[in-house]
Amino acid sequence: MSGHIRVLVVEDSTTVRRHLCSVVARDPELELVGEAEDGRRAIELCQRLRPDVVTMDMMLPIMSGLAATEYIMAHCPTPILVVSASTNRGELFRTYEALAAGAVDVLEKPRGDEGEGSWEPTFVAAIKLVSRIRVITHPRGRLGAMGRANPNTLLPPVVDAPAGEPTACQVVAIGASTGGPGAVVTLLKALGPDFRLPLLLVLHIAEGFGAALADWLDGVTERRVVYARDGDPVSSLAGRLALAPPGHHLVVRDRRLRLTADPERHSCRPSVDVLFESIAREYGPAAVAALLTGMGRDGAAGLLDIRRAGGVTIAQDEESCVVYGMPREAVVLGAAARVLSLDQIGPALMSAARSQGAASGGSGQGRDLRGAEGKG
Repeated sequence: MSGHIRVLVVEDSTTVRRHLCSVVARDPELELVGEAEDGRRAIELCQRLRPDVVTMDMMLPIMSGLAATEYIMAHCPTPILVVSASTNRGELFRTYEALAAGAVDVLEKPRGDEGEGSWEPTFVAAIKLVSRIRVITHPRGRLGAMGRANPNTLLPPVVDAPAGEPTACQVVAIGASTGGPGAVVTLLKALGPDFRLPLLLVLHIAEGFGAALADWLDGVTERRVVYARDGDPVSSLAGRLALAPPGHHLVVRDRRLRLTADPERHSCRPSVDVLFESIAREYGPAAVAALLTGMGRDGAAGLLDIRRAGGVTIAQDEESCVVYGMPREAVVLGAAARVLSLDQIGPALMSAARSQGAASGGSGQGRDLRGAEGKG
C-alpha cells in the first residue's frame, strides 16, 4: 500500500465512523490505517501509526477533539481535517480553536439529507488536499511568541517616500484562507490599543462554519470584531474589525461597506480580490493591505491593484505560512511591496499608521525593496 495516503478516522458515533471509514477504504488512493472513538485513543493511534491525515470530530468523549488536536500538533504534528457539525455554537467555537491550534481545514459532517453520493467525493477531495499541507509543531507556542511585537526590531521601510506630502492611511484590508484563523488572531494581538484604523477582513472558511467566527475573534482578541453590515460608513469602524459574512462579498463604495451576492471569484464568496479591488479604487495611496496564509490565488491580483494605486502592500512569508499559496501568487505578480513573517506584520501595520502612510510604485519583488532600515 506504499504511496497511498494513510488516514486515521476519529469519530465517536459508530454509524458515522463506519461510513467515513468505508468511504476512505473504497478510494484507491487512500488507506485506512485506524479508527478511534475518543480523543485519547486518537492520540495513541496517531503516535503509533503516524498517519498522513487525521479526520477529527470535535465532540468526543474522554478527551475532546480540540484537546486531541492541540496535543497532536504539539507532539506528533499531522495534517488534521476537522469533520464536525456546524449547528451548535459551542462546537463552532471548538472548531475555530482547533483551526487556530493547527488543524488545516474543516468539513461539515454529512447531515443525511444530501443527495446520494454528493458528500463523499467532497470528503475524499478534502483528505487528499489536506495531506499535501506542511504542518508546523507547537502552533500554540508560536502564537504566544507572535502575539508580542519586539519594539527593538528594525523593519524595512514600507516603500520609498514619495515627493510632497504623504497620504494618511485610512483603512487596512486583510485577506486569509487556510491557516487564517490562527494568523488573524496573531496579527490582531500584535496591534496595540492605540491602533485606530478600520480593519476589513475576508477569511475563507466553509460557509456553514462562518456563522460565529466574528464572535469568536472578538472573544479571543482585545479588538472589537463584528460582521460587516451593508451601508455602514467605514469611518464608523475606527479601531474595530469588520468581517465579511458568509456567502457575501464585502466591498467599499463611497466610503461605505456594501455586501453583494455577485458571482464567486476563484470559487470564493466572499473573495479577497473583490474587497482589495474596491479598496484600491476608493482609497488608493490611503490604503494598507495584507495577504496572509492561504491556498490558491485569491487576493493576489487585488493586492497588485492596491500597490498600483499607491497603497502599502504586505504578503506573509513562506516560513510562517501554513500554506504559501495566496501570498506566493502576490509575490510572483510583484503585488507585495514587503514580504514579512507573521510576527512582523502587526508591527508593520502600526508603523504604517504612525508614519501617515506612503505610496508604493514600480513592480519590484523581494523581501525588502531597498534593504534599508526603517522605523521600529
